[in-house]
Amino acid sequence: MSAAPSGIAKRAAELRHAFDRGFAEPAGVGRAVREALLSVRVDTQPFAIRLSEISGLFADKKVTPVPGSHVALRGIAGFRGAIVPVYDLRILLGHTAASSTATPRWLVIAAAAPVALAFTAYEQQIRAAHEAFLPHPSGAEARGFTREFVRTRKFAGPLLHLPSVLEAIKA
Repeated sequence: MSAAPSGIAKRAAELRHAFDRGFAEPAGVGRAVREALLSVRVDTQPFAIRLSEISGLFADKKVTPVPGSHVALRGIAGFRGAIVPVYDLRILLGHTAASSTATPRWLVIAAAAPVALAFTAYEQQIRAAHEAFLPHPSGAEARGFTREFVRTRKFAGPLLHLPSVLEAIKA
């Protein structure tokens, strides 16, 4: 029998050792924790939305107008077999409907409630480290819906707090 392991056996032993070592180290060691965000625009203003706060992103969905007392209610739309109210995010943020000629073409479904929010443009998905989140200056809040500011290489802007937006719709 051969005393020296073959090249394949030696490589298998190295891989086995590396695999086992991966379970022995604490999770996340050597890696910065990152949070996934969507970079969007409401009119011309950039915002970020946490991916954990939404359950879907859609473009060019047909929205059927319905009468309603809420000025931001655009109508209803069907998503995966459910009828969901669609609200205009720019109006919720305090922009006037006449401030933009563009009809919002993008929609996100909130994870916490069956509500869709319409906005102007989806830019990109970004990942931000914990250090990229800063407290938002209190004077610059968009109707209290932004509590943090995000700064990465690819994005700089306020972070929308969707639970606050949903509370405003309920009120």
